[in-house]
Amino acid sequence: MASVRTVPDAGALARAALAEILTRAERALAERGAFHLALAGGSTPRATYVELARATSRARCARWHVWFGDERCVPPEDPASNYGMARAAWLGQGAVPDEHVHRLRGEALDPRAEAARYGAELAAVVPEGRLDLVLLGLGADGHTASLFPGEAALAETSALVSPARAPVAPTERLTLTLPALNAARAVLFLVAGPDKAPALAAALAPAGTVPAARVRPHDGELLWLVDRDAAGTPPGA
Repeated sequence: MASVRTVPDAGALARAALAEILTRAERALAERGAFHLALAGGSTPRATYVELARATSRARCARWHVWFGDERCVPPEDPASNYGMARAAWLGQGAVPDEHVHRLRGEALDPRAEAARYGAELAAVVPEGRLDLVLLGLGADGHTASLFPGEAALAETSALVSPARAPVAPTERLTLTLPALNAARAVLFLVAGPDKAPALAAALAPAGTVPAARVRPHDGELLWLVDRDAAGTPPGA
């Protein structure tokens, strides 16, 4: 069962996401000695990374590992790079050791080989292949990570990472698959803005068919943090 929490605005959403991340980091460190966090791309998660930059230090994050839910097939210095965005907003401050930042190499010449490499790294480093927390966004078409409606990667049943294609540039992508997402200990969707309201309703519907509706951790938690605009909640309600 999904847990849905509505907050007043995008700023409150970023602060609430920060609190969830820090709480789950403490739990993972106490129980398993490391915290494995997968980041999302996009403007909504970026605000959370700015909050992380303010709240974290090298001492606090020495046993954190950062992964990526998806990446555009561009070099890390390209403005479209999810890694580049996360580095500018948070990772570049050095709180997480560089050797613990597991980057999807969007510039790889062979995306299929890069997907296999990253999947093998994730399986080797993450205990039981279960990420502690996966952050995800939601597109207006109901996509999440780079799992778009009708995309072949949605049908993947075993590989943890897959090449994918997007309907907008840059079209070539790399993405965690449903097997990887649904193995996570917790998944946290971050959704803000009125343009996301129809997709959010479709994702939360009992018979939801959009890609985000297929993210249902088998033995973990599913949480949605949404602002009032995305939830369609009038101010003061």
